[in-house]
Amino acid sequence: MIQLGDALPAITLAEYSEVEGEGCSLGPNPVDVAQAAVGKTLAVFAVPGAFTPTCSAQHVPSFVERVDAFKAAGVDEIWCLSVNDPFVMGAWARDQKTMGKIRMLADGDAAFAKATGLTLDLTGKGLGLRSNRYSMLVKDGKVVTLNVEAPGKHEVSDGATLLAQVQG
Repeated sequence: MIQLGDALPAITLAEYSEVEGEGCSLGPNPVDVAQAAVGKTLAVFAVPGAFTPTCSAQHVPSFVERVDAFKAAGVDEIWCLSVNDPFVMGAWARDQKTMGKIRMLADGDAAFAKATGLTLDLTGKGLGLRSNRYSMLVKDGKVVTLNVEAPGKHEVSDGATLLAQVQG
């Protein structure tokens, strides 16, 4: 499993964009994780799936409602990762009203989840291999704080907990 001080894996994720800008065309665009993290402070959190009950009702909203506080604490961007395709993540971004607040990044084949060792096997529930629920603070591509949830829990990876650690 990824540890404090480790660099984020050199993986390419995908982000669905509804508006052209900053080198992004409409539709899915590649996001080189290592390049996108250089020189930035990131609040990163991952969820098992878009549109799932806890993820939609609690996890994403806990970050959306604290966007300004994260920015004030020096966080450049907030990333939400999920093992879904970029079209689903784009639709979920619309549903959660995250545009301009949180980057909704698709880890379509679970490459990021596998590379970090933060996978969750939900095959028995019909969801296949997913990402575990977690949050992390990343500075210049390196993990500074990591909060990994126990299976089925949402207690330590929420926006309030990570914000308190950032403000620390």
